[in-house]
Amino acid sequence: MAEGSNTVHSPLVTYASMLSLLTLCPPFVIFLWYTMVHADGSVSQTMAYLYHNGLRGLIDIWPPPSATAFKLIGSYAAFEAALQLLLPGKTVYGPISPTGNQPVYKANGVAAYVVTLVTYIALWWFGIFNPTVVYDHLGEIFSALIIGSFIFCIVLYIKGCVAPSSSDSGSSGNIIIDFYWGMELYPRIGKHFDIKVFTNCRFGMMSWAVLAVTYCIKQYEKNGTIADSMLVNTALMLAYVTKFFWWEAGYWNTMDIAHDRAGFYICWGCLVWVPSVYTSPGMYLVNHPVNLGTQLAVYILVAGMLCIYINYDCDRQRQEFRRKNGKCLVWGKAPSKIVASYTTTSGETKTSLLLTSGWWGLARHFHYVPEILAAFFWTVPALFNHFLPYFYVIFLTILLVDRAKRDDDRCRSKYGKYWKLYCEKVPYRIIPGIC
Repeated sequence: MAEGSNTVHSPLVTYASMLSLLTLCPPFVIFLWYTMVHADGSVSQTMAYLYHNGLRGLIDIWPPPSATAFKLIGSYAAFEAALQLLLPGKTVYGPISPTGNQPVYKANGVAAYVVTLVTYIALWWFGIFNPTVVYDHLGEIFSALIIGSFIFCIVLYIKGCVAPSSSDSGSSGNIIIDFYWGMELYPRIGKHFDIKVFTNCRFGMMSWAVLAVTYCIKQYEKNGTIADSMLVNTALMLAYVTKFFWWEAGYWNTMDIAHDRAGFYICWGCLVWVPSVYTSPGMYLVNHPVNLGTQLAVYILVAGMLCIYINYDCDRQRQEFRRKNGKCLVWGKAPSKIVASYTTTSGETKTSLLLTSGWWGLARHFHYVPEILAAFFWTVPALFNHFLPYFYVIFLTILLVDRAKRDDDRCRSKYGKYWKLYCEKVPYRIIPGIC
């Protein structure tokens, strides 16, 4: 049975959320782009236009995908796929799945990240390719991604039905759930090309950095200068994405890769939602430069960098604890831990160590707090003239709160009495002393 069918919400809420995301997310991406680029960032202005023009208005603002858009996407995707396959990297093993499979990865994310940004900036610097072309065709690119990624998810569903890559696959018996949550945990093309690494990391997260640089260059070419607000936004987003690729092997142990299957929820989200929504504060700042002043800009930059570092250190602390089997220091002393046993689907008994000190003694998902705050700090350079730049912060908060609940429910089911003991030692889910 597909993991997604074991939902943490009632069936009615589950179906409602799936159908709403399947139908509402694509037009929202266009709504977001149009409002940021053509409606001065004003939701009320776009809503008034749609109210007076109805469905015709939505059709009018929705740019059709163009040949240029497909060429840009195809070139970028081919380049990233080639880097994923060809760049050297050390062999890394993912967690053992419930059916006993252990995925093998090549950790070359940092190299791919550096090569991508250096190549992109060099193409602009030497006059070979102007990144403003990407911004000028952004609506067409998002339209092409919406359609192309939907087709990609259909192909993934069919692949999971007829040619799964491993035994970590199967149907829930419901086609909507299977399409939304996915059929396979670790889909691959051949032996070495991992599809989720490509969609989540090399296409999705890499596009975040590429578009952050694009928005910065667009503002420079448009105004002849880059506002300090854009510099702070770009620096923080690039720092976050750099942190991600530095820690990419750790990401392969998270819920996104090790537990959520490759369906619309993950793959369409990474292929479309990440490049459109996650980058939206920078998209807004292109046409709305804000002069923060040196002092305020430095305060925001330092606060954002601190949050990104804490988020990284949380993940590093747990990763080191697991790698050294608990034989390490956490905040200068021996870690507090729980030895939890669990049974795999094949009936084999295994053990895991649950860290209950350091960052992980503050709350079970404390690392989400600095992540949300970091998103706020790379958005706040836009100030508060419009609501829409803060949509990503709000979305991220909802996403991570829901993910914390899903992760808790999964661990409760996996570890049983040991998870109950863990929750007694670490009673707060996300915010220490509150919830």
